Amino acid sequence: MNPPSPPPPSSTPPSSPAPATPPCLLLVEDDPASAAFMAAVASALPARVHLVTSIADGESACALQMFDLLLVDANLPDGRGEHLLHLLRERGHATPALAHTADPDPALHARLRAAGFAEVLLKPIAAAALRAALRRHLPGARPADWDDAAALAALGGEAAHVQALRALFLAELPQQRQRIVHAAIHADIGGLRAELHRLVASCGFVGAARLGSAVRALQESLLDAAALRAVEAAIDELLASAATA
Repeated sequence: MNPPSPPPPSSTPPSSPAPATPPCLLLVEDDPASAAFMAAVASALPARVHLVTSIADGESACALQMFDLLLVDANLPDGRGEHLLHLLRERGHATPALAHTADPDPALHARLRAAGFAEVLLKPIAAAALRAALRRHLPGARPADWDDAAALAALGGEAAHVQALRALFLAELPQQRQRIVHAAIHADIGGLRAELHRLVASCGFVGAARLGSAVRALQESLLDAAALRAVEAAIDELLASAATA
């Protein structure tokens, strides 16, 4: 008896997994230049950006679709950005929100944070600082704590060397954190630059991806309080995760 013939090959190629959908951001900004800059930075993450120019349009957009992050100007043609956030929170929208403003007044920034904004970004903002802020809050855009491939490449593929160097790196981090904060508080630009230069180099060797990204953002905007807080948070979370590992 002849063996059964094999089934004919399928004419349909095997399907590959669908690419992940980039997160969606609502940008509320009435200045065309600022809007174009912020949209370009966010799109490159990547993220899908929906731009509106007023509180009314922002409210309508949130009624029609869900967003992963709101990026709201503090002053809009039809009112304050915090009023938009208040309206959305009343309607049950819990989407994380960042405010942005060209006004450096600490009282304004405190008011915006009290209104529910997770961060206040001061314009003009460097592209790296904006990317870092978005990555802190957009799902899927935040870098991992450790990039093992990068560390192995930097240290010749020796996993034991990576682990040993990471242990030294983590032991030094609390003191580096103190020196960075001290330099920033006292506006010691030279000292701050030197500490950040050393830290970002160390991050590259050990593959501390998220902390490295936060440090680079602070390097581009040395006295930005939000960028400094992001570096502190990245250090604290890295140390906490290492302590529980």
